[in-house]
Amino acid sequence: MELIIPDWPAPVGVKAFSTLRTGGFSLPPYGDADGGLGLNLGTHVGDDPEAVGKNRALLRAGLPSEPVWLNQVHGADVVDAATVSGVPDADASWTTAIGKVCVIMTADCLPVLLCTVDGKAVGAAHGGWRGLVAGVLQHTVKAMRTGSDAPVMAWLGPAIGPTVFEVGGEVREAFVSQDPDMGRVFKPEAGVPGKFIADIYGIARIILNSLGITAVYGGDRCTVTEKDCFYSFRRDQGRTGRMATGIWLSA
Repeated sequence: MELIIPDWPAPVGVKAFSTLRTGGFSLPPYGDADGGLGLNLGTHVGDDPEAVGKNRALLRAGLPSEPVWLNQVHGADVVDAATVSGVPDADASWTTAIGKVCVIMTADCLPVLLCTVDGKAVGAAHGGWRGLVAGVLQHTVKAMRTGSDAPVMAWLGPAIGPTVFEVGGEVREAFVSQDPDMGRVFKPEAGVPGKFIADIYGIARIILNSLGITAVYGGDRCTVTEKDCFYSFRRDQGRTGRMATGIWLSA
């Protein structure tokens, strides 16, 4: 199974990954880009549950524990991976516990991994635009700072790229009303009145910077255009799989 390993100067004890769409047991349309099998990790997208179970087992084999899966609802709730039970409605998790894997699933939304520079706390947040407006990053960082007051760094995983993320004017206004600086990451779409091309990576960087987080890495992939590597909800008109992005503390 091929993984993306974040290229960031995280502490030695911080381990992280992001999956691709290749290398699993799912049939099309949850397979790879060539009609072969894929690594869909979402149980809620219509894929064969047995195939998803095998895909999750394949991922689990390389992790210290079963990931703390979330029922993501595009909100801003954050759970402690060390104490949560079941599959909670939440869009982020964090922990100071060794071996607890914080994980989120995406297929265009932005996965954000966070860690403190002293290696005592980690977190993972699901950055859809609604969650970003609602404050999912702010809430995740606030929770992590109860476990460590050390500076935080971030890695931005694969998401819809800044040349193809079309949104309406109401989305731009939702962000700009919170921070006028957000205006610079929305460009009017040529020939389409009322539509903008948004940079979701830029949005996240502005939010993280406002929290005092300037060590921000990643943010250079596009789930829509890199069809061979990633599932994309928009590109595939909603019928597609999910990648997973996770982080944990090792001993």
